[in-house]
Amino acid sequence: MTAATSGNKRRIGGAPRASGLPEPIWLEWVALIGLLGFGTWLLGVRGVWGLLLNSDPTGLTLVIIVIFVAASFWAGQRARELQQQRAALHHAIASGRRDGDSWAAAYWAALAQRPTDADAPLDMLMEQTHGPHATAWWVNGIQLKLGLLGKVIGFSILAIQIGHTESFDATQSQALLKSLTSGLGIALLTTMVGLVGNILLGLQLTRLDRYADALVADTQRHGLAHGAGREKTAAEPTA
Repeated sequence: MTAATSGNKRRIGGAPRASGLPEPIWLEWVALIGLLGFGTWLLGVRGVWGLLLNSDPTGLTLVIIVIFVAASFWAGQRARELQQQRAALHHAIASGRRDGDSWAAAYWAALAQRPTDADAPLDMLMEQTHGPHATAWWVNGIQLKLGLLGKVIGFSILAIQIGHTESFDATQSQALLKSLTSGLGIALLTTMVGLVGNILLGLQLTRLDRYADALVADTQRHGLAHGAGREKTAAEPTA
């Protein structure tokens, strides 16, 4: 066997080097939460939170805020888990070890068993990396739907107040204007809160999806490269 052939075998069969450390997605999430926390404090000082909550008798604004906070903390926990899994992947690639309890090790072990369904190992890996995100995206859509529900309720109150008004004399104008403003405020405020929550949570979930895509790509690339190198080594005639 020549030196060139031996070198090719080492490049194909050996474990490829990890390209740098994994991106610190959890620290990115912490930075984002820090900015949101500062914005929350600033709005509280200006009295915006009190205005929002007091102007919405339906309580939908508070429900949207609670959903956003809970989903954001879930996104932080998920970001930390994905970062740990990618760190384990980079460690396995750098050390050349393919055992362990990481998602990548489970995928490589499934590939080594040569299952009848060739897509089964990848499906299992995709479920681990992307499966929980589907529910989170559904929760993200709930924020927008609750905002639209608040708009419907607000305009319904507006229409009911107008329908119950028999005359528009000067003595009733102030009370009527107050009732109309209340309905319009519910419609606009809940919609605004729902849209902002949808945008901010969608930003976090999009980042999680892209990070999970990179994790799957690195895991699959290393698994296929290792399998190709092993097959070539087995096919070479012994000296």
